[in-house]
Amino acid sequence: MKFPEYKNLDLPAIQEEITGKWDQEQTFRRSVEDRPEAPAFVFFEGPPSANGMPGIHHVISRAIKDVVCRYKTQRGFKVERRAGWDTHGLPVELNVEKMLGITKEDIGVTLTVEEYNAVCRKEVMKYTREWELLTRKMAYWVDMSRPYVTYHNSYIETVWYLLSEIYRKGLLYKGYSIQPYSPAAGTGLSTHELNQPGCYKDVKDTTCTALFRITKDNNSDFLFEREDEPLYFLSWTTTPWTLPSNTALCVGPAIQYIKLRTFNPYSGGPISVIMARDLRETLFPEKNGEIPMDSYKPGDKATPWIHTGPVFTGKQLEGIRYSQLIPWVNPGEGAFRVITGDFVTTQEGTGIVHIAPTFGDDDHKVAKKHGVPALILKDSLGNLCPMVDKTGKFYRLEDLDAHFVETRIDSGSYAPFAGRYVKNAYDPHKDGQSGEAAGADSLDVEICMWLKKNNGVFRIEKMVHNYPHCWRTDKPVLYYPLDSWFIRTTAVRERMMELNDTIRWKPESTGTGRFGKWLENLQDWNLSRSRYWGTPLPIWRTEDGKEERCIGSLQELYHALDDSVARGFMKSNPLRDKGFVPGDYSKENYERIDLHRPFVDQWVLSSASGKSMRREPDLIDVWFDSGSMPFSQEGLEKLGTPAFGQVADFIAEGVDQTRGWFFTLHAIATMVNDRVCFRNVLSNGLILDKNGNKMSKRLGNTVDPFKMLDLYGADPLRWYMLTNAQPWDNLRFDETGVDEIRRKFFGTLYNTYSFFALYANVDGFTADLAREDNPGWVPVKERSEMDRWIISLLNTLTANVLDAYENYDITTAGRLIQDFTGDHLSNWYVRLNRKRFWRGELDDDKRAAYQTLYTCLRTIALLGAPIAPVYMERLYMDLGAGDSVHLELMPKVQDELIDKALEERMDLAQRCTSMVLGLRRKVNIKVRQPLSKIMIPVLDKSMGKKLAKVKSIILNEVNVKELEFIHDTAGLILKGIKPNFKVLGKKCGPRMKEIASALNAFSQEEIALVEKAMETGSYTLSLDGGEVLLEREDVTITSQDMPGWLIAIEGPLTIALDVTITDALLREGTARELINRIQNLRKDTGLEVTDKIRLVIEERKDVADALQDFRQFIASQVLATDISMAATPTAAHAVEWKEGTLSIHIEKS
Repeated sequence: MKFPEYKNLDLPAIQEEITGKWDQEQTFRRSVEDRPEAPAFVFFEGPPSANGMPGIHHVISRAIKDVVCRYKTQRGFKVERRAGWDTHGLPVELNVEKMLGITKEDIGVTLTVEEYNAVCRKEVMKYTREWELLTRKMAYWVDMSRPYVTYHNSYIETVWYLLSEIYRKGLLYKGYSIQPYSPAAGTGLSTHELNQPGCYKDVKDTTCTALFRITKDNNSDFLFEREDEPLYFLSWTTTPWTLPSNTALCVGPAIQYIKLRTFNPYSGGPISVIMARDLRETLFPEKNGEIPMDSYKPGDKATPWIHTGPVFTGKQLEGIRYSQLIPWVNPGEGAFRVITGDFVTTQEGTGIVHIAPTFGDDDHKVAKKHGVPALILKDSLGNLCPMVDKTGKFYRLEDLDAHFVETRIDSGSYAPFAGRYVKNAYDPHKDGQSGEAAGADSLDVEICMWLKKNNGVFRIEKMVHNYPHCWRTDKPVLYYPLDSWFIRTTAVRERMMELNDTIRWKPESTGTGRFGKWLENLQDWNLSRSRYWGTPLPIWRTEDGKEERCIGSLQELYHALDDSVARGFMKSNPLRDKGFVPGDYSKENYERIDLHRPFVDQWVLSSASGKSMRREPDLIDVWFDSGSMPFSQEGLEKLGTPAFGQVADFIAEGVDQTRGWFFTLHAIATMVNDRVCFRNVLSNGLILDKNGNKMSKRLGNTVDPFKMLDLYGADPLRWYMLTNAQPWDNLRFDETGVDEIRRKFFGTLYNTYSFFALYANVDGFTADLAREDNPGWVPVKERSEMDRWIISLLNTLTANVLDAYENYDITTAGRLIQDFTGDHLSNWYVRLNRKRFWRGELDDDKRAAYQTLYTCLRTIALLGAPIAPVYMERLYMDLGAGDSVHLELMPKVQDELIDKALEERMDLAQRCTSMVLGLRRKVNIKVRQPLSKIMIPVLDKSMGKKLAKVKSIILNEVNVKELEFIHDTAGLILKGIKPNFKVLGKKCGPRMKEIASALNAFSQEEIALVEKAMETGSYTLSLDGGEVLLEREDVTITSQDMPGWLIAIEGPLTIALDVTITDALLREGTARELINRIQNLRKDTGLEVTDKIRLVIEERKDVADALQDFRQFIASQVLATDISMAATPTAAHAVEWKEGTLSIHIEKS
């Protein structure tokens, strides 16, 4: 049976054919199910959200996963990979709100929760078809026929089970604290959400250093020089909008503070201020202290100051009272005094921290410790609340309790600011402003202007600082007092760190750095989400909060509802009403009910003491959903089996999942099973544009993965993304790189196969003749040296590629295969052995050549199949090697066929060839032009022996007549030596001048001694200042070209090439150029490789001279039976020749 031959390489068309074959033959299913006894390799697929379109970054992460799973399949494992969909949470809800033109506040008002969630359920699967299409187009094998879906009731039930286990261990609790809150999303956020890549952004905000006037009394008397002295504490803040909520100032107990006399730079009035001594220069430059105080006039740019009084410690300032800075709201007794806190530093600001207990976690804790009240309002429903509502604006007066307003608020002062958004990003009328406009009329600016008018500020300035933003809305967060449910992850922090040390991270730095450091500073996990579409928190509580119950299964809930009915809290059991049967794990049974809001909110349970219990209204963090997938994808049907919560051998996702999915997987497995969730993890970097910029629609630099896949097919895109850089490094995506992979790698591999198929079909060589058990098999040890070399290198390649795959180093595996295919197989083995395929009968030598090349191509198909599954399948099938490369095992390394000595000398031949060809390019002498001589200095006997064995190969490849080994370069090659300042400078520093001077004076003989010494070790340079040991990398050895010669040096290898072209060499070069043109004409005119021809060539002196000496040689090379010349050949073809053209008539003889 002949090997298929093709006219061109059309990878997208090949993909259509191959994926169709896989579908028809169910290759993926067979790769899993046809090996029931095989050991399992457990893989977890991270669930994407189908309410967003897939992007180019999804291609690399999915390609990584596919490579590993395909590789492990080819190593004999059973690798199940089940798709999943992440269907809850902010990504879905915010898209739905945008689509419907509503906000969170409209839900339950303009449309019901049930209606809203129905839209979410539909919208979340909006782009399912596009995800499935991408999966197919990129040749990613994952089972999408039975995906786990996080909104399915069976999945939610299992999440409930896990929460009940965590609750049972005392790790789930309700608490009140300051938490990150997103007004734009309308919910609190966990710290791992806040630490997603890109969440912290540089923003330019208005900041101020406020003046808090100190109250003169017994506690503060020691600070005052006179009774009416205007004395202030200086405190700096980047959030002036929090100043109305100030109730304390915090100092470091051991920090030293000073008192300065100066002037208010805005009013010009004299004042005295207190701040940290170490930060004095930030507001009061040393040079201003030299300005006489009495010379100051209001409006002067430089404000004078003098230090007065002793130095105080923070402890001495504790308890001192001050006047309320912005007296809009009376917070009650105990406010407006100095307290101490260890978190205060002198790194920035004034060393005095303004405390607003409702808007900072440290503020809340330190105020509570010292008995300082928070500034709390009362809304119209009687609820206590901070000054800012959950939409991000100051409470309107009409939304507050009337009695509270009357007795506690200065309405006249507060009214102009009531209802103002604390950040313009929250204001729907100002959202979208950027740059200076975003903060031009901000609340911060207006508060600062109010302070300026009322002598309450020392400095107002714009400042760029890092501020956290919501991972989904991309808008600033607030730190806000929330009543939330938390998972006590701090209780298992050390265990999580201990288990993390057993996980193999790629790269390792992510495990120890981004992930490991995160664990070291872990905080309790804020689980609560004040939203509607998500997994409901399965906790029911009595109204007084004294009794509660965490439901862990639908069976438990079913019986609890029956009990509630019996106690009169429910008219009937809603699960029973829907026909749900506890213990029936069928899809049909689960689809009878809905565990989402609002239904679950209507179910009332009974406490142990007989009180009614209602569900806590919160949903849970969507990251808990995805982190529970090792358990929840199986469901409670598998509870108690090894499959329930099994450990993955491998997972992979983008770096943004390090503190997302990776963290939640690890945390849940630790708390529930006290073990790791995954053994190996690869975290890939970001995909940037070719200039290193982050891709965004706004910049117009995004890449459409579908367009790339349609244009190039899956294989070039996958190969480029996985071999261009290590996956964990950020990839600068450049389409030209994809095209280059298509041409240089896949094009070279295709051409190599086409060469093989063409001549194999001519000679009747078949796949059967390539089998080791065929009578025509030529043992490798009986083959030519060139065959044995490439087979040796092939086995070395196999060993290295398998080792790379085992270490999840896909980049190295791909690069090794690519280098072998291009540099060694195509550019060396095939090129040097092409005459063996062209000539003669199918004897043992020719058969050995076919068998060698066949083995190489088959092995490349096997090794490359995980990265390039489509073309390697095509190649494997074209070779007649089997049903599917993806059902075959990886090749075994045959150590007995590895000959390192042979590989080393062939490598030497390749390097010599490369150096000579480089010299030819330097003077524009084509390879077809023969040259007379190469000289290679051989100072080491072993190198001389190696070179002697490959001498003929080198001469043939570089088209040079003679290679001479010389043992003394004196007088022939002029060399120079100088220090490598970059390397040696680090070692010798101040002695470099002495070393450079000594080396510059070296004779040719001395340089030769240095080279000889460095071939096996180092050279000792004796100087007046002492000996210096020089390694090879410490010096640079250069050469000067001799007249008529060119010199090249690479490490210990030096080559001299005679570039003088004699008349005889010129005629031979012309003959070789003529052969090249005729061979191209044979192809262009459609002649078969075996066709004999007649030639008539245009009369030219250079051609005539060449024919006179090389007619027979030319005829044998081009299969010509007759070559003649004519002034004007008839029916001739014009071919490129020197500066013009040459006419050649060619016909089949």
